[in-house]
Amino acid sequence: MDNERLKQQIRFLLEIDRLKQVIRQSYILGGTRKENAAEHSWHLALMALVLAEHANQPVNVPRVVQMVLVHDLVEIDAGDTFIYDIRGNAEKPQRERAAADRIFGLLPEGQRQEFRSLWDEFEARQTPDARFAAALDRLMPLLHNYHNKGRTWQEHNVKQHSVIERNTTINDGSATLWDIARQIIEDAVAKGFLAKE
Repeated sequence: MDNERLKQQIRFLLEIDRLKQVIRQSYILGGTRKENAAEHSWHLALMALVLAEHANQPVNVPRVVQMVLVHDLVEIDAGDTFIYDIRGNAEKPQRERAAADRIFGLLPEGQRQEFRSLWDEFEARQTPDARFAAALDRLMPLLHNYHNKGRTWQEHNVKQHSVIERNTTINDGSATLWDIARQIIEDAVAKGFLAKE
């Protein structure tokens, strides 16, 4: 292969295949196994296509899709940090920035900047697109937990106040989805899927 740009692109595409090996804490529906980060990203992309009408502000759906597809690539190096792991989340930004430098650095210059810009925008959550992408990122694990009768919450002794506190960012991207999330949380407590205190 003589084309250096294409070599870089292929190297990047082979490297990101490793995202399939990053196992998350959420179980797929039915609870037979935990999902991997690539499956999570795919699911968020479809959520963006289906749920965009519920964003607080108009969003650029193709950009949201791009954002959710690249947002977890850093987990190839940094690993998946469980949302309720306080210590892990304190160290997460520095681990993920280093991972972003390396992984996006595999791409040719223009694409390197484009992908890094998408990742930085998602992390900053300052734009309507990023806030909506982040809302989807928080909503899906909540749905998984609820429909698996709180399995991950129970395994990690997660309480209602933590679920509310860590997921209020859903409201920043979609008040409608946050209303649904609150109902899910309340129903999970009522059904015994999630401990109140």
